[in-house]
Amino acid sequence: MTAPLTPPPHPRDQSPHQGWQPPAAAAGQAHGPHGPHGSYGSHDTYGISGSYGQDGPGMKTEVREAAVVAVVVAFFGALLGVLWWWLAPRVPLVGDVGDEGWVVYFKDSEGEQAAGVDGTFTLLALAFGLVSAVAVFLWRRRGGVPLVVGLAVGGFLGALLAWRVGVWLGPTDDVIAHAKEAGKGVAFSAPLKLGAKGALLAWPLGALLVHLGLTALFGPRDVDPYQLQPPAGQQGPYGS
Repeated sequence: MTAPLTPPPHPRDQSPHQGWQPPAAAAGQAHGPHGPHGSYGSHDTYGISGSYGQDGPGMKTEVREAAVVAVVVAFFGALLGVLWWWLAPRVPLVGDVGDEGWVVYFKDSEGEQAAGVDGTFTLLALAFGLVSAVAVFLWRRRGGVPLVVGLAVGGFLGALLAWRVGVWLGPTDDVIAHAKEAGKGVAFSAPLKLGAKGALLAWPLGALLVHLGLTALFGPRDVDPYQLQPPAGQQGPYGS
């Protein structure tokens, strides 16, 4: 005789404490509720990689790029110096011979040419800051502390270079010798000087403001992982 065959129990006939599950869910439970390694960062639970925060090029690459930006931006300070020397108004001086020798004084004591020299440098530095910030943003459409620091340092070094180049291209600092060469009562141009040293900060500050504004308006946005939805047909980490 053979034992009667007993059909397998129907899922409805199972104990309420046993809980029938589909094969996929049962296979998932073999590794724990959070994946085979028991942690959320090991698998793409939300449809993104566990290292989604590492979206930058790396600190070493950012530092190298910042150094390149600083050098290139500072190099254009020579062009700013040439433009400043070319566009800045001339301050006229006059030499005269007194009892103690040559004396040099301003031809127009109430003139505002000296203020125009500082103003020309400031406006040109702001324009260079705008152009450099736009160029850096178009080259790397993102922010980052090293990149911003490189832009600021390059702008300041460029302003220093422009100041020295403009002074070097301008009239000589020896005004007595220049007065003797021009002759008594003949007007000549004063040395190119930057009276307001705060104008040296116009380039780096302008570049920082423009670059931060462009980054805030057009830069990449950080993805919030809590707002991401799981792909169609895939359940979240806790199922449905």
